[in-house]
Amino acid sequence: MRLHNLFVVLLLIIAIPLIAQEANPTKPDTVKPAEKKSDKKKEWDVTAAHGPTKEIAFTTTEGTWMNLDVSPDGEEIVFDLLGDIYIMPLTGGEAKLLSGGPAFEVQPRFSPDGKRISFTSDRSGGDNIWVMQRDGSKPKQVTKEDFRLLNNAVWTPDGNYLIARKHFTSTRSLGAGEMWLYHLTGGEGLQLTKRKNDQQDAGEPAVSPDGRYVYFSEDMSGGSTFQYNKDPNGQIYVIRRLDREKGDLKNFVTGAGGAVRPQPSPDGNYLAFVRRVRLKSVLYLQDLKTGEQIPLYDGLSKDQQETWATFGVYPNYAWTPDSRNIVIWAQGKIWRIDIATKQAAQISFTVNVRQTVTEAVHSPQTVHADSFTVKMIRDAVTSPDGKTLVFSAVGSLWKKALPNGKPQRLTNSALHEFFPSFSPDGLWIVYATWSDTALGSLYKVKLDGRNPIKLTRRKGYYNTPSFSPDGKKIVYQRDNGNSVLGFAYGVEPGLYWMSAGPGEPGRAEGGEEHFIQEEGYAPRFNRKGDR
Repeated sequence: MRLHNLFVVLLLIIAIPLIAQEANPTKPDTVKPAEKKSDKKKEWDVTAAHGPTKEIAFTTTEGTWMNLDVSPDGEEIVFDLLGDIYIMPLTGGEAKLLSGGPAFEVQPRFSPDGKRISFTSDRSGGDNIWVMQRDGSKPKQVTKEDFRLLNNAVWTPDGNYLIARKHFTSTRSLGAGEMWLYHLTGGEGLQLTKRKNDQQDAGEPAVSPDGRYVYFSEDMSGGSTFQYNKDPNGQIYVIRRLDREKGDLKNFVTGAGGAVRPQPSPDGNYLAFVRRVRLKSVLYLQDLKTGEQIPLYDGLSKDQQETWATFGVYPNYAWTPDSRNIVIWAQGKIWRIDIATKQAAQISFTVNVRQTVTEAVHSPQTVHADSFTVKMIRDAVTSPDGKTLVFSAVGSLWKKALPNGKPQRLTNSALHEFFPSFSPDGLWIVYATWSDTALGSLYKVKLDGRNPIKLTRRKGYYNTPSFSPDGKKIVYQRDNGNSVLGFAYGVEPGLYWMSAGPGEPGRAEGGEEHFIQEEGYAPRFNRKGDR
C-alpha cells in the first residue's frame, strides 16, 4: 500500500512541470532577469572638478600657518602650504610638491624610519589620517571616519601606530577632542583619553621618545562651556601627560599664559611648548629632569588660545635629530632656533604654487530695483469723507483714492514723514518728520501735497499729532529721544498742544507750545474738544 502511494506521488511531481509547459506553450526556455537599479548614490569626489576651473600659478617665499616636520636623518623639512604638502632640504631652497590638488592636506609628519609621511587629508570626503611614501607616492588612507573626523596625527616610536585627535560635537558645533590610537593598517582605533565635556577642546598630541607618555594640550579654563576671548594671560590651555603604562593622566605644564603645542626633544631631556606672555606668543623649553622653564624665542605669530582651534592652537614644529635646534614657522617664514644660544636663523624657501580653482556658484542678485512692492505700511488713516487713504511707507507719506486708486507720494519732501492725521474738514493733514541732521518737526499740508507748512519752532522728537474737533488745535507727543536717534533736544518730554494756525509755507505758524502732562502717547481730543 505504501509503495503504491509513493508511486502516485512521484507521478504527480513529474506531471506538474509538464502541465505548466502545456499552459504556456510559447514561453521561452530562459527569461532575462530585470536589471536592478542601484540605490547607492554616487559618492562625492573631492578631487574631481565640480564646475568650471582655472589654473593659477605663482611663486612665494612665505606662507601662513605652516605645519612642518624634520626628517629623522636631519636632511629635509616637510611642510604644508595652501592645503598642499611640500618637501625641501633642511638648509632651504626650492620646495618640491609631494601631494597637491583640490583636497585639503596638512600636518605632515615623518615616520620614525623616515620612509613614510603621515598627513591629514579630506580627499575621502572628511578629515582623516593618511600615509604616503617619502617621495609622495602610494597614498593610503589609515582612518575612515565620516563623522568623528581626525587630525594632528603623530607616530609612535615603533612606527606601527599613529595617535591623532578625534573630534566630537554635541548640541553646539564647536566640539571637543580626544586622543585615539590607530594601527598603521587601519581599524576602529583605541581611545586613549576621554573628553571632559563637549565644548572645551583638547588636541596637539605628541609622544615621548620611549613611547611611554602622550602629551597634549587641553582647555582647562573654568566652567564646562567654550567662551571666546578669554584672558590668555591667565590660564586657558594646559599641557597634560598620559602615562600609557600606568594609565595616569595629570596636568604637566600649567601657569599664567597657558601652554600649548607640546613637542618632546629626541633625547628626552626637554619639552618644547608655546606660552602667551602679555601680547606675545613665546616658545619655551621645560627641562624634564629639573622642571625649569626657559623662554627661548618670542618672535612667534600669535597663537589661538582665545579662539576655537580644531587643527591646533599653534602650527606643528619639530626638533632636529640632535636635539640642538627647533625648526618652527613664524611670521610667514621658517626659522631654525639654536636652544643653546637662543639665536634664530631664517631658512629661506621658494614654492612654485600651482592651484586649480573652481569657479564659485553665482546667483543673479538685484541690489536696487527700479520699483518694488511695499510689504508694510504704517499709520494708515482715512479722510472724514471716506474717499482718501493716507499712510506712511518707506519713510514717506502716500495717498490713495479709495477703493482702487494708485498710491502716490503726498509731498516731494526729502524728510522722512510719519504719523499722518486728517483735519476734521479733510482739507489738511498734520504729520511728523525726521532728519538725522535737522531732527524732528511737525508739519501740515493740504491734501494736494503742495507747500507743506512747518508748525514747530524747536527741533526734537515728535510723535502722533492730531487735530481737535474744531480744527483749531493740534495735540501731540514730544519724546526725549533714544539710544538710536540720540538724546539731544529731548528735554521737557510730554504731551503738548498748539494752535493749528492758518500758516504760510516755510514758516512755523503753529504758535506757542502748551504743556499738558509728562506721561502718555498718541493723545486725542474728546468729541467736544474741551479735554
